[in-house]
Amino acid sequence: MDKIVPMTRNNDFRRAYRRGKSQVSPFLVTYWLKNRQPFTRAGITTSKKVGNAVTRSRARRVIREAYRGLLPRVKPGYDLVFVARGRTPGAKSTQVQKHMERQLSAAGLLTEGERPC
Repeated sequence: MDKIVPMTRNNDFRRAYRRGKSQVSPFLVTYWLKNRQPFTRAGITTSKKVGNAVTRSRARRVIREAYRGLLPRVKPGYDLVFVARGRTPGAKSTQVQKHMERQLSAAGLLTEGERPC
């Protein structure tokens, strides 16, 4: 099982927002930017607009689980930032995963491997 490599530095997030491309859905916004590394890093952010601390934590957990299902198919060499939206905390990770899969495939970041269960 592949591990999620986290993106932690504020500078990396700002670079992805400023120079990266994005896709929007009702559940999340995805930013991506090519990095010069042999692995893909992922960062998850939630705004205070999403809700209180418990709600924001749930949104991050849902996004993390959705990404974990797609991780084996994601091409290496990118920085990904997932931003939770207002509907994310009330959604199941499978719903978010479908939207995430559409966004990543439209961006050309998914390999044509086996689909997640």
